[in-house]
Amino acid sequence: MRLGILDQSPLRSGATPEQALAESVMLATEAERLGYCRYWVAEHHNSSGLMGAAPEILITRIAGATEHIRVGSGGVMLMHYSPYKVAETFRVLETLFPGRIDLGVGRAPGSDGLTAAALAYGNQVGMEYFAVKVADMMRWVRCEAPHTEALARVRVSPAGDHHPEIWLLGSTDQSAQLAAHLGLAFSFAHFIAPEEAAAVIRMYRQRFEPAAAQPVPRVSLGVFVLCADTEAEARDLALCRDLWRRRMQSGREPGPWPSIAEARAELGEGFVSSDPRSRHQILGTPEQVREQLEKLAAETGAEELSIVTITPEFEQRLRSYELLAEVFALQPESAVSR
Repeated sequence: MRLGILDQSPLRSGATPEQALAESVMLATEAERLGYCRYWVAEHHNSSGLMGAAPEILITRIAGATEHIRVGSGGVMLMHYSPYKVAETFRVLETLFPGRIDLGVGRAPGSDGLTAAALAYGNQVGMEYFAVKVADMMRWVRCEAPHTEALARVRVSPAGDHHPEIWLLGSTDQSAQLAAHLGLAFSFAHFIAPEEAAAVIRMYRQRFEPAAAQPVPRVSLGVFVLCADTEAEARDLALCRDLWRRRMQSGREPGPWPSIAEARAELGEGFVSSDPRSRHQILGTPEQVREQLEKLAAETGAEELSIVTITPEFEQRLRSYELLAEVFALQPESAVSR
């Protein structure tokens, strides 16, 4: 099984934004050493807890600090941007780091409504044009004429005979249908919609239309994982996620990722999460986590898992990825993907 990492550049309680972004770079270099196949960075805006507002810049920094691991976006929120600009940005990245760049795009805003309006800043092209934007971007990335005939004479630069891998990200059947229709690889966010994963992925495979660049369906699953030396430690770490999500769902500003002490104090003794996603969380010792992940991969048919891990301390986060790499016997050379 192939394992990658999805990094949301979390800000820990008591840490600074500078530390959060530096930890993303450090974790990427460790991921390469451990044998993970790819490293994706997310896009969030107006967030006090997630610092990855500009994935293109982080990709450049991380790709420059590593040698062979694939680096990409998980993903660029295309509804905010010009598909032509996104295509040229990632063609520049592919030219700088040939054979190593992934372009993952999503349809979610990655922000609240007001922030989405600030990102659009008067642009009247709404979500209803998302499918066309993906189709145009996809063709420009591959140095082809866009789907929109009025723009057929517009070419991208720098051109070249190789291009980034393109993935469509999503947590709904709408994204799966679009990925299948366009013949794109599909990454499903299990950490957002775990109960729908198997059915949505099955539909994607059934409706997939082969394309020259992607002749067969290809599935990655984004999974939140907490792996620790003991199950008790993993459950303590899970309390921090429970508190952060509880704050967010209540409409409060969730703030930085809380410590275990903060989570215990605010949630109280004997706390049991009512969030249905908690029933599907992957946590425990390395052996327990491996069993859960292998079962999930078998149920969904995912060829690859993109692991999201956030903890109160960077050392705990790195330890979780180290234990996972050990139990799956990852090897550094397996990270090379040409």
